[in-house]
Amino acid sequence: MKRYKYLSVLTIAGFDGSGGAGIQADIKTISALGCYATSVLTALPVQNTQGVRKIYPIPVEAVIDQIESIFEDIIPDAIKIGMVHTPELVDAIASTLSLYKKVPIVFDPVMVATSGHRLIELETINTIAEKLFPLADVLTPNMDEATILAGMEVKTIEQMKTAGQRIKEMGCKTVLLKGGHQEGARITSVFLDETGSLHSFETEKFMTNNTHGSGCTLSSAITSYIAQGKSLYEAVALGQDFVFNAILYGKDVQTGKGNGPLNHFFNPQKLIKNELV
Repeated sequence: MKRYKYLSVLTIAGFDGSGGAGIQADIKTISALGCYATSVLTALPVQNTQGVRKIYPIPVEAVIDQIESIFEDIIPDAIKIGMVHTPELVDAIASTLSLYKKVPIVFDPVMVATSGHRLIELETINTIAEKLFPLADVLTPNMDEATILAGMEVKTIEQMKTAGQRIKEMGCKTVLLKGGHQEGARITSVFLDETGSLHSFETEKFMTNNTHGSGCTLSSAITSYIAQGKSLYEAVALGQDFVFNAILYGKDVQTGKGNGPLNHFFNPQKLIKNELV
């Protein structure tokens, strides 16, 4: 009798009670793309569509216990890492993951929320570069985060390319520098692949407030496609297409009084299963 397992994606990220970003957006995205979502909570931000009010920490030991619990039971096919806002937390996650067989990792260096609120302690950045960048197969900073990481102004496409190269030299395998904060009718994102070659992705920009959690959604989508066996380039391209459509199909719906969420379930997929060997 044949036995099967679902493709599994683990998200290690922060909370969003309003459901649009963080671990909630990750779980929605992973599920919509046909993968089985597991999760590890790293922080408890109190937030809604209008912004972040406060961040309550999760004990480092609790984060370690959560990771160990998942790996003892449901080994992920790929991992997305989001909000890690203290050096101790970064070190704990990196150290714990190193105990297990390497699986692909997408790291979304969540530093600034869509609302403009800073979500990370400044002293954490060096620890992130040292501990998590070497583990990351894809790094997905937005323009604000790239400004912090590269130590330079990032407003133009040429500046994005330069910043992306600087960030890649810090130790990660590939970098997708997101262009969602650009002005104008089109958005250009820049991807530096394993060889350092540059690829540009251009999409239409919609007039909508419903972009809350778009970065979380993109990184989770990329992770889900990697779990399905796509190459890093294919996963990035497909992930951006997923976010484009999630914004398109949710752009006219009002949820909350601020930056509303995407429509993650515009075309949900059935859970994908593989035969166990």
